[in-house]
Amino acid sequence: MQTKALSLESFKEMDYWVVKNYNLPIELMMENAGLQLARLTSYNASKDSKITIGVGNGNNGGGGLVAARRLAAWGYDVYLDVAVAITKDLPKAQLKRAVVFGAKEGFPAKTDIWVDAYLGFSQRLPLSQILMEKIDLANASRAHRISLDIPLGISSNGTSPMFEANTVLTLAAPKKILGVLPPETDIFVADIGIPEDVYKKFNIKMPEFFEEQILKI
Repeated sequence: MQTKALSLESFKEMDYWVVKNYNLPIELMMENAGLQLARLTSYNASKDSKITIGVGNGNNGGGGLVAARRLAAWGYDVYLDVAVAITKDLPKAQLKRAVVFGAKEGFPAKTDIWVDAYLGFSQRLPLSQILMEKIDLANASRAHRISLDIPLGISSNGTSPMFEANTVLTLAAPKKILGVLPPETDIFVADIGIPEDVYKKFNIKMPEFFEEQILKI
């Protein structure tokens, strides 16, 4: 069995399969993803950094909100760029927790690190006008840019405008679509709690998370 990247369709199937068959709730995987995102973000930050985390109304946004909560708890200056109304139960609960922990809603005059947790593997093109504006603003900034799972706006042919991430933290396994990114992009894969037997079912090798839960690939 060889290590290989998954299509977004296969990863979605893997994600749903583990929830159904291992009673691994979305909220727990969201917590794991957000913790690993917070760790990776902190590696690129100083205590004086202003960190902006862009979130949407889905599970990827929920992961970004977990990261915001963690970073705020660690003493970082964290801002939440809430791109759309947060109405779904899980992201709504995570937003409330992040704010209680000290993350601030709104956009700072200057941001040093811009985290893209706007949309995850279910994103569809074309993006809304507001998200296209986020891409333009982020790419024009001098911020270090980090995407959770896959960059906002990414397409298999690489022709659509997308969030030009310096660093990508993809979840559970490499994704084929990330092959369109420039070679200088740093790509990491995060452990979100999926057991080895599930990787075997999907005919891929589990990343060796045993000592480090974030692996560079």
